[in-house]
Amino acid sequence: MKKFIVLILFAWSCKSSVPTVQEVVDEAIVISGTQKMSNASASFTFRKIKYEYAAENGRYAYTRIQTDSAKNEIKDVLTNDGLERYINNEKIQITDEKRTAYTSSVNSVIYFAFLPSSLNDPAVNKTLLGTVEIDGKSYFKIMVTFDVEGGGEDYEDVFYYWFDTEDYSMDYLAYSYNEDDGQGIRFRVAYNARKVNGVVMQDYRNLKPTLKNSVPLEEIDQAYQDGKLEELSLIELEDVVISF
Repeated sequence: MKKFIVLILFAWSCKSSVPTVQEVVDEAIVISGTQKMSNASASFTFRKIKYEYAAENGRYAYTRIQTDSAKNEIKDVLTNDGLERYINNEKIQITDEKRTAYTSSVNSVIYFAFLPSSLNDPAVNKTLLGTVEIDGKSYFKIMVTFDVEGGGEDYEDVFYYWFDTEDYSMDYLAYSYNEDDGQGIRFRVAYNARKVNGVVMQDYRNLKPTLKNSVPLEEIDQAYQDGKLEELSLIELEDVVISF
């Protein structure tokens, strides 16, 4: 009888040692410090364009500031109420098509900048696919999809994230998106991780399959290790400032 109880307890402890997908994401967010971004302000430069971030008590404002060839300041401001465009501080009228495009591009930059905090948004569906090995290290592999309601214009996109099983760092991510001629896939490799006022910021090597449509998204990590991806660009955030 004692032997039976010991076996039950051992089995239970083994089972409980495997974290749930929510536990992995929660721990990764805490380790990264990005939970602090729910009430914070920040700014950074990405590809010579300035971005500003502000969030407080559920309200947010994401701002993109750039200058056109005529030296006009163009400012796109995305808030809970939608997106508005300003030229030299005067609001202008834009078409619904442009509003959708500007909203998507501004939101995308902010989304990637402060990952993994967004993985607990209400419209996010997370699935833990187990552990995999990449370059000799063990990772939790998580798939993310989005609800139609609250999932944004690109709710059909699918994301994958790889979190180190030891320190919960988010070292890789991948995603698919719809294109006119099929589906695009990107795989990002994190580097230059550094803390800015307690928040982990990272840059990324942005990779794509060498041959279009040659790699299923769910197998992109293996394709990376097999040398079937090529570098497309670098995602580098400069002059990062964060305050609370």
